[in-house]
Amino acid sequence: MIFECGPDGPDKKVCSHFAGLLWPEAEIQSVTLSDKKKLLTECGKETATLLDAGCQRVLIIWDLHPAWREARPCLHEDREAIFASLREAKVTSPNVHLVCIEEELEAWLVADGRAIAQVLSTPAHPVRISHENRPDQVRNPKARLRKLFKQNGKGDYVDLLHAIKIAREITDVTRVRRSETFRRFALKLTGQEL
Repeated sequence: MIFECGPDGPDKKVCSHFAGLLWPEAEIQSVTLSDKKKLLTECGKETATLLDAGCQRVLIIWDLHPAWREARPCLHEDREAIFASLREAKVTSPNVHLVCIEEELEAWLVADGRAIAQVLSTPAHPVRISHENRPDQVRNPKARLRKLFKQNGKGDYVDLLHAIKIAREITDVTRVRRSETFRRFALKLTGQEL
């Protein structure tokens, strides 16, 4: 899997967690390219390296609307840039898959209110959070998590710390599969629909 985050980034941690749930016997290799701009230009070279190392399939995973939000995102432009990078690296394998997360990784996390509640709750202060039935349509899901954390006295939501804590509370993907982008991730990872 190729990501637009640092080596300990939340995208890598959360996707690796879900990969373990979906396909426990898979051996996952990850490449992190620090940000979306670098992913769009360097994913071809990294994909070629992973395929040469024997990877059966490569997933290129990015947020359509990353936190830094410089310009209005365009899925078509992102895909064209990735395809150009793959062509430049002479990658033609049908086992390379693009997975764009709309809007950002936190959309998967807000789908399961129980998991968020587990992270926010204390024995003296149990929390109830509603599930999000249409997680891909949540505008700025990271902001939603920030609000929930502040409302429940947990300070600010910090993706580097909290995203994996929430993901680890998700032990089955029943609610997360309401996300079309999560279902695409699962399909491209395992080759099977959820």
